[in-house]
Amino acid sequence: MPVVNWLKRHLVVIAGLCTLAYLLLPNVIVTVFSFNKPKGRFNYQWQQFSLDAWKQPCGVADMCNSLSISLQIAVWATLGATVLGTMISFALVRYRFRARGAINSLIFLPMAMPEVVMAASLLTLFLNMGAQLGFWTILIAHIMFCLSFVVTAVKARVMSMDPRLEEAARDLYAGPVQTFLRVTLPIAAPGIAAGALLSFALSFDDFIITNFNAGSTVTFPMFVWGSAQRGTPVQINVIGTAMFLLAVLLVLVSMLINNRRNSQKA
Repeated sequence: MPVVNWLKRHLVVIAGLCTLAYLLLPNVIVTVFSFNKPKGRFNYQWQQFSLDAWKQPCGVADMCNSLSISLQIAVWATLGATVLGTMISFALVRYRFRARGAINSLIFLPMAMPEVVMAASLLTLFLNMGAQLGFWTILIAHIMFCLSFVVTAVKARVMSMDPRLEEAARDLYAGPVQTFLRVTLPIAAPGIAAGALLSFALSFDDFIITNFNAGSTVTFPMFVWGSAQRGTPVQINVIGTAMFLLAVLLVLVSMLINNRRNSQKA
């Protein structure tokens, strides 16, 4: 009975830990197989421990080139979507204008719409405009579908802001620019950062929209998909592990900064 009572008290925690372990299991497998030395073309069975792939992460032809293209697109798409999405969020929350409700609804369409529909629509648009498919068409497409996620994150933060803080800044003779930089922007910063990080992850990871509008340009997800047909190199696991560890590091740094700020306030 004591065991049963203990399980009842900690059932939610146990369920949460099991769910987290299930979600992280693919990342663990990718990390483990990044140290594998397969005998054939496919890295699906454990053969021998090796650090060769980590010593030569660019040992596969064109892989690091595709990774560089994906990182460039993700960075520029994040910047574009974050700037536009932040301005749209403030406009939708702070101002009243015609078709405001319709725009609010249209903003969420890319999130609700299947990616293949948006990809085919953008491809049709680019072809009708006579645009050459490549880096710039991918970038435009990524900014368009990342925009909705930024607006959602920033809008929620802006709606929760207390307008009395900005009024207090104006009462203390702060100008519009000074009020925005010292009061509004710091308060909205967590929402903007969340939207930016989400945009980067979505852009770097996207395959469907990219594949439709890439032309001859090959991004890292497209390279991985093509390699799976011929044999997956171990270096793909290395890049995946490095990206995962970088994301974990960013989360830990963010937690440390928040904890330090909370301790200083206390």
